[in-house]
Amino acid sequence: MICPVPDSGSLVSLGLVPAGPVSFLDGVPLVDHHCHSVVADDLDRTAFEALLTEGHGPAPGTSAFDSALGFSVRRWCSPVLGLPPHAPAEEYLERRSELGSPAVTRAMLRAAGAGTLLVDHGFAVSGLLDLDALTTTAGVGVGEVVRLEAVAEHVADAGVDAAGYGEAVRSEVARRTAPDRTPLVVACKTVLAYRAGLDVDPHRPEPAEVTAAADGWLARRARDGEPLRDPVLLRHGLWAGLDTGLPLQLHTGFGDPDEDLHRADPALLAGLARLVEPLGVPLMLLHTYPFHRQAAWMAQVFSGVYVDVSLAVPYVGPRSTSVIAEMLELAPFAKVLYASDAYGLPELHLLGALRFRAALGGLLEHLCATDEISPADAERVATMIARDNARRIYPRMPA
Repeated sequence: MICPVPDSGSLVSLGLVPAGPVSFLDGVPLVDHHCHSVVADDLDRTAFEALLTEGHGPAPGTSAFDSALGFSVRRWCSPVLGLPPHAPAEEYLERRSELGSPAVTRAMLRAAGAGTLLVDHGFAVSGLLDLDALTTTAGVGVGEVVRLEAVAEHVADAGVDAAGYGEAVRSEVARRTAPDRTPLVVACKTVLAYRAGLDVDPHRPEPAEVTAAADGWLARRARDGEPLRDPVLLRHGLWAGLDTGLPLQLHTGFGDPDEDLHRADPALLAGLARLVEPLGVPLMLLHTYPFHRQAAWMAQVFSGVYVDVSLAVPYVGPRSTSVIAEMLELAPFAKVLYASDAYGLPELHLLGALRFRAALGGLLEHLCATDEISPADAERVATMIARDNARRIYPRMPA
């Protein structure tokens, strides 16, 4: 039988968060300001391992379990399934199959101790829980993040001519981000880094530019399903998102093979940050690793820029403490947020939360022990990053 699912205040007792003299984050419900949904059905080993990497799966003859992330699954997720720490991969997957996907997902999501999930549900959603099911399974409030490129592709597929494309995209973004939408929409997101790179002209394109670019892309889309990669149309969608006034999330740094990593450096967004600063729209730099120090500089010098190191934290395993410490060297504490960027596997929701709690909590405990910060200030910083910054920055937040 599966072990009792811990509430957010009992992670230490379960052995999922290292005990210490002060547990600044024990019992704090996290706001995961960027994540995805999880698979609905059971997974065989091949499918499970494919979700343990940002690539297309482990190389032939190798296992994705032989990585920092894979060892983290065996160490920290095994106890949630009633297994001893470090259970072999075969035993872990057998136990997972025995319990079934619904029970495993519920246990992992609830053990993570998140209080709110802000979910990008615009990428590869076939086979994932819909947002209503995710809300029920996780037992927390869920808000939606609208992926702008998915909206543009929907508009194209619904049928529009080049002359009407620009206004159709603006109208559809406005419709999908209306305050009366269910589930509540909390932000927009762009994957410009994947589609063209962050080193594009950041200015809003002129209507004639949009029409000319749409003329070519709509034809290619209708002919062979070409994804939106035109820089002019990507910029148009980005500015349609900014026009909503909601925070704009931007993928930066580490990701899958579709991107050229050197063009995902968040420092390339300095020009956009200068343009957006007078508008007061928050720019949320997601993931950022291995450019997290550049992202920290952006958060330091631009008042509207906020950062996280979401995707890297579970992937780098025990080195997550160093990554978070490097982010906090320069980034103001009020500009850093928690996110997991978990996709597909509920284990990633759990590992993102556990690594974050242990890394930030351990760092703050060290700073207290060396008298660099008082315990009262450490507790305040911990809750700022874990929860309160997101509650302040996002004007809409699910109950």
